[in-house]
Amino acid sequence: MKKKGFFSLLLMLALSLVLAACGGGTSDGGDESGGDEGSGDSGEKQFVSILTGGNQGTYYPLGGTFATVINDNVDNVDANATSSGASVENMKKLADKDGEIAFVQTDIAAYAAEGKLMFEDNQIDNVQAIGSLYPETIQIVTTKDSGIESVEDLKGKTVSIGAPGSGTRANAENILEIHGMSVDDIDAQNLDFGESTSGIQDGNIDAAFITSGTPTGAVEGLAATTDVNIVPVAEEKINELKEKYPYYAQDSIKSGTYGLESEVTTVAVQAMLVTHKDLSEDLVYNMTKAIYENTDAISHSKGEFITADSALEGVGIDLHPGAKKYFDEKGISKE
Repeated sequence: MKKKGFFSLLLMLALSLVLAACGGGTSDGGDESGGDEGSGDSGEKQFVSILTGGNQGTYYPLGGTFATVINDNVDNVDANATSSGASVENMKKLADKDGEIAFVQTDIAAYAAEGKLMFEDNQIDNVQAIGSLYPETIQIVTTKDSGIESVEDLKGKTVSIGAPGSGTRANAENILEIHGMSVDDIDAQNLDFGESTSGIQDGNIDAAFITSGTPTGAVEGLAATTDVNIVPVAEEKINELKEKYPYYAQDSIKSGTYGLESEVTTVAVQAMLVTHKDLSEDLVYNMTKAIYENTDAISHSKGEFITADSALEGVGIDLHPGAKKYFDEKGISKE
């Protein structure tokens, strides 16, 4: 009897395994390959790569802070910051889904959406906005001993206009144009922020255009060993620039920054976050909410400028539905 009971038990066990196998499917009943990218329906961890900029700019350390905020406040997400060539490169990578979130200048995002300038043959229509962050100041950096006191003084000088694929070059071209010049009037060098300031320190570069939130790490490093001068942009030229290119705004660099003895007037664009339109509404909503409702956890000086109330200023491309849902709940809309 004992033997018969043992075999009956084995038979029941085998039958239960067969029935379980016939049930098939995933544990949550969903299609393993279906749904939007990053929908999170399966409960599996979503990896989020944040495309930033060079290691010595503002994007990279701020991106690291955003990754921490997202990881601490959004379930099933593993976010990390990745160094890159900044705005132009970020738009192209994001369009190719080589990343989930990216930092970009508002002007560069507009060029990409409209298929203008560096995007003339590569219009990007699958990248949408999360929100703007803070002013990105155009800083024309040189030394006190260089003799360069105005934009016109750059003529004939060796000047870095930013890394290939960055938005800094477009800013340099716009500012030179307003002053009746072009990149042909200078010995243009395509260097990132760190290379630019190292070149100034070594005497190989006379000046550099750097578009970044102030204070910028690379310029602070230069100021630690060299007396720095920031070339001002005259107010009448700022007005001309704003009239022709509305995404610019007047800005200033406070005295004391980089050891400056007085405030310097210049211009700025906005830094913003963008994402791929195929990322799920829920994921983008949760990440947008995490960033704009935890600004006190942003361990970077630019955190003081980042608010939900100002997040749609300067945004010239469509909002991602997830971001729009968050701002609609807050009663915030684009002007």
